Formats: sequence, C-alpha cells, structure tokens
Amino acid sequence: MCLLTATVSIPSLRPPPCNQNNLANCKPASKLQVGVFFAALYTLALATGGTKPNISTIGADQFDEFDKKERSHKISFFNWWNFSIFLGTLFANVILVYVQDNVGWSLGYGLPTIGLAISLVVFFAGTPFYRHKLPQGSPFTKMARVLLAALRKWRVSLPEDSAELYELDIEEYAQRGKFRIHSTNSLRFLNKAAIKAGRNSPWMLCTVTQVEETKQMLKMIPILIAMFIPAAMIAQVNTLFVKQGTTLNRHTLAMLISIVVYDRYLTKIMRSWTKNPRGISLLQRIGVGLSLHIVIMLVASIVERRRLRFARDHGVFQSGETVPLTIFTLLPQYALMGVSDAFLIVGKSEFFYDQAPESMKSLGTSYSLVTYGIGNFLSSVLLGGISKFTKRGGRHGWILDNLNASHLDYYYALLSALSVFNLVFFVFVSKLYVYKAELYESNEEPMKDIGKGYDEESEI
Repeated sequence: MCLLTATVSIPSLRPPPCNQNNLANCKPASKLQVGVFFAALYTLALATGGTKPNISTIGADQFDEFDKKERSHKISFFNWWNFSIFLGTLFANVILVYVQDNVGWSLGYGLPTIGLAISLVVFFAGTPFYRHKLPQGSPFTKMARVLLAALRKWRVSLPEDSAELYELDIEEYAQRGKFRIHSTNSLRFLNKAAIKAGRNSPWMLCTVTQVEETKQMLKMIPILIAMFIPAAMIAQVNTLFVKQGTTLNRHTLAMLISIVVYDRYLTKIMRSWTKNPRGISLLQRIGVGLSLHIVIMLVASIVERRRLRFARDHGVFQSGETVPLTIFTLLPQYALMGVSDAFLIVGKSEFFYDQAPESMKSLGTSYSLVTYGIGNFLSSVLLGGISKFTKRGGRHGWILDNLNASHLDYYYALLSALSVFNLVFFVFVSKLYVYKAELYESNEEPMKDIGKGYDEESEI
C-alpha cells in the first residue's frame, strides 16, 4: 500500500496531467511507472493471499471447543467476521471513493495505508494474548503421503477390524495438542495407507488420523465445485450491475442488515424448531443462498427487459443515452443479492473452516477464497464467449458498449438457468456429504456435530 500510494503521489512515478478534452495528445505512462504500479498491485495480491485464509482462521481458533459458552459464541463468529469486512467495504465505497474523486488519489490511497499500519500495531499488540496453535507441517505434504501410500498398497487387502490399522497412542496426540480421529468407511480405499505392510517410512505408512484428515479435505471438493457458478453470479455485482447505472452501496447495506437479522433473530427462531445450535445446517444455509441466486437473476432479467422497453419508447435505443427511469428500479436485484450473500458467503466460509480437520483449517478457509478467483475467471470467460457467440451472422451481441442496444435480459436469464443446474448439483452432492464428527478423546466425550441437526437424516 505504501508503494501504491507512492505511485499516485510522487511526480516521477505517475504520468503527467492529462486534458480530458484532448486525450489524443496525452503522454502515456513510462515503462518504469507502469512497472512500479503493477508491482504494487501484485504485491498486494500476494499479501492478500497470505492474510485472508489465516486471519479468519486465527480468529475462529480463539474459541475453546471444550468450553460450552465459547463454543456457542463461535457459531456467531463468521457472521460478525463478514459483517466487519463488508462494513469496511461500505466505508471504502462511500468515504474513500468520495475522497479519491474530490480530494485526490494520494489521500485516497494514503488513508487505507495508514489504516493498515494501525491494524498491524493492534495485531502485534494482541499477539501475547492470542491462543496459538503450533505449526504442524504442510497439509499438501500430508495429503500427498496418504494418497501415495494408498496407491502403493492398492493390492493389499484391508483388515476387517480397523483397530489393526496403524495409529498412535492418545498420549502422543495429547502431547502435540492434537486429537485422534477414528477410522471411517468413506473413501475406504485410502484406509490402505494405514495398513502395516512394507516399510514404515512416512510415504509408505500413515496413521488413521492422517488418512481421515485427507478424507475430510477430499470430501469437500464436490461442494467446492458447486461454489464456482455462485461466485460468477456474485461477480455481476461489480460488473454488469454497475454498468447498468447503480452503485455497490445498496448491496452492501442489504447484506449488513441481513447478517444482523440472521444472527440476532432468525437463528434463535430456527433453533427452537430444529434444535440445531446454528438454527439451520451449514449446507442448508448455503442452499438458501443458491436458491436466491435463481430469483435474483430472474428479477434482473425482468427489470432489464423493462428498462430496454423504456429505451425504445423514449428514443434512446440507438444513442445509448440515459433511460428516464429511477435508479431504484434496480434496487430489488441489489437487495436480494445482499440477502443471498448473508446466507451464501457467510455459510460458505464457515462450512469450509468448520469441516476442515484441526491441522488444516487455513487450507479449508482457502477453499472458500479460491472460489472467488475461479468465479471471476468464469464470469469473464462467459461474458466473452456470449459476446462472440451472439455476434455471429451479423447479429447484434447480447453485451455491447451501448446497453440500450444490448440484451442483458437474455444474459441474466441464462445465468438463472445455470443457477438452477448448479442448485441441482449442489443438492445431489450435499445428500452424499457426511459432516465430520470428531471425538475429543482427552475427556472421552464425543462432541455433537453442530454442523447439522441432531437427527441422522440428510441435511438437505
């Protein structure tokens, strides 16, 4: 952020001022100026990749799973974690954008730089009081060992009694501050990694706990895949929704209000009915968000069709001028997207953290974050593909610079159809998914699976 602020503040690092009325004579940025600017952006991206999966993880790790009161508070953590993030987003969209447009980019970038510096001081000041989990090695290495060991022993028969598989004593796990996980029959082939046969190297023999940790991460991959299309839907808020003539603030406000209502009221109402401490299960919460995505895109398609009809009726179809419609016409799709995100985004981040094994929580959180990158990529590919396909044979494309001559209504309808297929896929993989159930053997008491209700039926 310091480097980014410097690129808009130091004269030698920024292009000379440009007259907007004579753009043809504007001097372009030099290679040095472009290089420094992009170096700042890529450094920021690299830093974000390191902080985002870990800050939420260390925040959730501050709650003691063995303490009933803290465990109940942890259920609300991701609600308020996301609330704080989107409160910052609202500040950026309202205050920082105003400062950048009316005061200058130096102060516009300087303010968040100062804010990050203060955050860093606060973070380090609290370090002595945090609950720290000891590093336990790369999760990718652990998973690779299990997969390779299972493949090497693919011809070896599994014993009928899982107690014959390789596992450490409870005392050894207690000394390391870890929990032992019992063997399960899901992805049973991987159990072969714990068969006591051949050499006892880490790449040939793994503990049952290591095998089960690998299973937990692999079992979440179908759910991860089901999150790609929704992430592409969310990308429309920052692209086509804005292009239609609105701002991001309505979506953010709707999400902030929805999170508060969900955490303070809806959870309590549903808890009395379902007996689930979360009110509804994590996958059910995600499912509600996915269902709302279908409604959102249908509403967006209907609203856009109405806007295009106004454009034709008022003679601005070809000119691309502003359509004489109030901006509040677009409010329903923004408000619904905010409500949907309160279910989907929060539920998704909590699901991947909660269902990841104790030693792989950061990797689980990364599952949630990687969906945004893939979703934005899919959105750009889909937009480009649709534009090329619909322009064949001399026809006008669906997405043009002139929105009044475009057909965003068709595009939104297509996204709604994709959301329907994705929801069907999500329901299918959710029915097959089994929530993890850990046994905290230090006190010989199983902890109830609060990811769903206390019944044994499917969560969807």
